[in-house]
Order: sequence, then structure tokens, then C-alpha cells
Amino acid sequence: MASIDVFNLSGKKVGSFELADEVFGAVNEDLLWEAVKQYRAAQRAGTHATKNRKLVSGSGKKLWKQKGTGRARVGSIRSPLWRHGGTVHGPQPRSYEYAFPRKKLLGALRSALAAKFADGKLTVVESFELKEPKTKEFRKALDSLNVNSTVLVVEEPKHENRNLELSARNIEGLELLRGNEVHPYHLLRHDRVIFSHPAIEKLQASLQNSVSKKMRKSGADEGAKKPVKERRRRARTEKAAEVA
Repeated sequence: MASIDVFNLSGKKVGSFELADEVFGAVNEDLLWEAVKQYRAAQRAGTHATKNRKLVSGSGKKLWKQKGTGRARVGSIRSPLWRHGGTVHGPQPRSYEYAFPRKKLLGALRSALAAKFADGKLTVVESFELKEPKTKEFRKALDSLNVNSTVLVVEEPKHENRNLELSARNIEGLELLRGNEVHPYHLLRHDRVIFSHPAIEKLQASLQNSVSKKMRKSGADEGAKKPVKERRRRARTEKAAEVA
């Protein structure tokens, strides 16, 4: 089981936190792609619209009689065949959102956390308790944590931290979320991710509960089979050495 250091806002190490293998394990890139695609589709406004022959301006009167003029027959100036006429089969306002299985979403969240941890972009701080709402002081705290790019700050759910909200809202490239609002898209969109210790603790416990028994069993079986495979490989190597 891996662990990660816990820092205070001054950048000093104050402890460590054990990371569960079920959460910070393998990275499923295909699942991450699906989760990000669904999230971005749901964010689309879908307000595009075109006017058909019913909505476009213009008279509905027949321009000339049907026969005898030598010209092509026409029923209305609003015909799609005419300039400034209506649009046929044009886009209309609609929602691009579609359902995404909850188990797949939680799996993508586990993969996103594992990817951030593997890249060394995940940081855990003891707490975000600030004495007063000052952007300058919070910027110094971020500098102490070596944050020089976009960053996602995750606070404990249902914890009212007004000083943090006021201090962080004016920093460019920073996004503040609650632990229960985090989506894989948020984790991948920002270069660095900073969790408070209570926030990552609760999120890890929630994601651990979402892991199926089948996945846990397969992970345990792999761990049990690994020494056997190692012994067999070593035996084959020794046998090959004896033959040589």
C-alpha cells in the first residue's frame, strides 16, 4: 500500500496518508476518455437554431399563377429553394447530455486520481484553515507548495470555509471544489491537484466502497499468485543456467 506526504500551508511535512490500492491502482485511459466526453457533452448549451419556411419572414402569397408564364412554378417566397428562404433540416435547440453509468463514473474517478498520483501532481495538505481572507497570503501558501500552474483545490464536503473561498476566487487558473463535486474532467483539466486531508480521506473511503467484490477478489488473487510466478520464473532461470 502506497502512502503520500501531508504538508501544512507553509510547505512543511507534518505526516503521511495511506493510499488504498483499490483507488490509486491501475489507470483505465479508455474509461477516462468516456467520462470526459460525457461531461463535455453535458456542458454544451445546445442553443443553436435555424428558421424553417414557417418561421422565416416573407409573404405566403403565391408569386404568380401556376401556368402560362413560362417560368418555374413557385408557391411562396419563403421556399428553401429561394435566397432568404427557410432552412431545411437545420439544427434546433436540444440537450447533448446523455446518461453515464455511475459505476463507470466512479471507476474513471479512481483512474484519474491514480494518474495524478503516478505523475506526482497530487498534493495533500493538513487543512485550508486561513486566519483571514487574503489572496496574497493564500498565494504565498501555493508558492510554498510549488504550485506555478493551474491547480484544483478540493475542500471537505459540508465544511464552510469562507476565508478559503474569498482568498481563492481571484487567483487565475485556480478552481475550488467540494470533495463530492469532483469529476474526472476536473482532475485532468488542471496540472496540479491539492486535497485537504479530510477531503481525500472521505473521497477514498467512498471510492473504496464503490469497488465491486469481483475486482477486490481479482486483486487479491493476483497478489497471491505473484510469488508463485516468481518462483517458477526463478526455477526456469536456474534450470537454463545448469544446462548451459
